Amino acid sequence: MKRMISLKDTRIKEKDRAKAKEKKKKDPSELKEREVPKVPSCMFFQYNTQLGPPYHILVDTNFINFSIKAKLDIVQSMMDCLYAKCIPYITDCVMAEIEKLGMKYRVALRIAKDPRFERLPCAHKGTYADDCLVQRVTQHKCYILATVDRDLKRRVRKIPGVPIMYISNHRYNIERMPDDYGAPRF
Repeated sequence: MKRMISLKDTRIKEKDRAKAKEKKKKDPSELKEREVPKVPSCMFFQYNTQLGPPYHILVDTNFINFSIKAKLDIVQSMMDCLYAKCIPYITDCVMAEIEKLGMKYRVALRIAKDPRFERLPCAHKGTYADDCLVQRVTQHKCYILATVDRDLKRRVRKIPGVPIMYISNHRYNIERMPDDYGAPRF
């Protein structure tokens, strides 16, 4: 009994496949539809045209902490890296994350409250800074993201036109930046 059912099932499947092939062969001159991801107009030739001096740099919590460990002045090191004026931005979520870390990170909190840092208000719920930064960078293509976090870098690399600033060899470096801007690559 089971064998008969399975034979019937296979015959039905073969008929369905034949019908599907017939449907595909019906009209070869028909226009083919394909899905193309929408890219903003600022991304002409894969380079972000909204980037330019003064640079707007979104700073992550661990970027501040690693800058302190490497004994780097954030604003001065950014200007040394990009050869132009840089405005560091810090979101409310990043500020809340630094405040949650407590007394151990009071130097980072003092640096984050520096008047040279611009404060960006957040309208969403929750205080998970990585989601906030990815959302802001996706919406506005004018930012450079400054982070040392590998997971966040991996997420941001999937977004076209967003340069990433990171720390290596006791200096700031930048990746995915057009050759016309910024410091030479080493």
